[in-house]
Amino acid sequence: MNLRTDVRTFSVTSPVDGSTYITRPYADGATIEAALKRARAALPSWRRMPLADRLAILLRFGEEMKARAVPLAEMVAWQIGRPLWQADETPRLALVGQLLADVAPEALADAAYPSEEGIRRYARPVAGGLHLSICAWNYPTAMIGYLVTSPLAAGNVVIFKHSPQTPLIAEQAEEAFRAAGGPEGVFQSLHLDHADAERLIASGAFNAVNFIGSVNGGRRVHAAAAGTFTQVHLELGGKDPTYVRSDADLEKAVPLIAEGTYSNAGQSCCSVERIYVDRSIHDRFVDALVAETAKWSIGHPIEEKPMVGPVVRASAADTIRGLTEQAVRAGARRLMPQDARAAALGTAYVQPEVLAGVDHGMQIMRDELFGPVACVQAVDSDEQAVSLMNDSDFGLSASIWTRDVERGVALLDEVEAGTVYLNRCDHADLYLPWGGVKNSGLGRTNGRSGLTEATAAKAYHVRSIIA
Repeated sequence: MNLRTDVRTFSVTSPVDGSTYITRPYADGATIEAALKRARAALPSWRRMPLADRLAILLRFGEEMKARAVPLAEMVAWQIGRPLWQADETPRLALVGQLLADVAPEALADAAYPSEEGIRRYARPVAGGLHLSICAWNYPTAMIGYLVTSPLAAGNVVIFKHSPQTPLIAEQAEEAFRAAGGPEGVFQSLHLDHADAERLIASGAFNAVNFIGSVNGGRRVHAAAAGTFTQVHLELGGKDPTYVRSDADLEKAVPLIAEGTYSNAGQSCCSVERIYVDRSIHDRFVDALVAETAKWSIGHPIEEKPMVGPVVRASAADTIRGLTEQAVRAGARRLMPQDARAAALGTAYVQPEVLAGVDHGMQIMRDELFGPVACVQAVDSDEQAVSLMNDSDFGLSASIWTRDVERGVALLDEVEAGTVYLNRCDHADLYLPWGGVKNSGLGRTNGRSGLTEATAAKAYHVRSIIA
């Protein structure tokens, strides 16, 4: 595979204060080969282990991660800048395991097919084998549920690569799995650079690759797997729209839309990035959103208790500011008073903003922003709103706000997205399949769907009587 043998390191620059938070070595070729060997050796016994025993280990894994909630939250805060009081993701990770334990016995059971005298037909979900799971930095603990817990529950073994922005989370997860009684080789974390990860995928070393990250990263994973027949699951970016109809309850909708736009400093694949509002209520909506946005304080994520901390890195903040300024030059109106506090805190801090008068000729309405900027465009009809919602290269989630449930659901039927909401937004529901269309990815995670996609149906034709 031509993996590198020299010792190389990488460092995490904290967006909180620009300091070097930690430095870690990348895995060299010998370390990678040893991990692959351990994983392949562990697969047969893990796959044969009774489902109840596998699930018990994974439930203990969730509890072990919860026991590490305080250091994990501190790591999240320092590595990506989320306010410390919002940084504990371990309850959601543990809940993924609990919900999988509820549905796995049925989802992984044999499926009966029409049979006849002397012949029995059924299909059995069979684990695919060795998975490489690659995680993004923005929800670095919670997403382990999708990328690790689910494939392990289905009987696969996992090598886990976390973002180079959040490597400590991966180390904690591997330690927690061992503490939960996880067998050697079943779940291992490796600090891989992009080049070695792509070489491994291109070599056909894995039966499946699960990736959460950017569109460009997903393209590279997909390209690396070309010709290997490796199963590829991609959960990529979004440019998620919301539509506020004239009959929407603004008092209830506006705070939720603001939360969907600004939570995690707008750094969520399903953040609300495009807001379409019926022209008859546009001004009232904008006034209410400006008032709500003023409540989203910015501050030091460790020393204070702000609503928003810095974005993940200074270069991301520069991109957000640049697209905002470009939109203003093109005619958008910046509505929030400019506060010198963000600049005083550091170059990675971006003040929550409201832009009105945007349109699809502006790059800020086309490219994924990943920042705390609400972009509002007036529309004249349901048809225009749906057309604009679908006028995007992305299709992860979308939402509509209306008191007319029947009409709202009918409109959602026309929206091109993997998940649609009525009177809700920015929510990855753990009970439903999760994934996107278009540039937002391939495949689905969560519950039954995640377990199904982590297995292959093996067909059984059992003939007990030979005529």
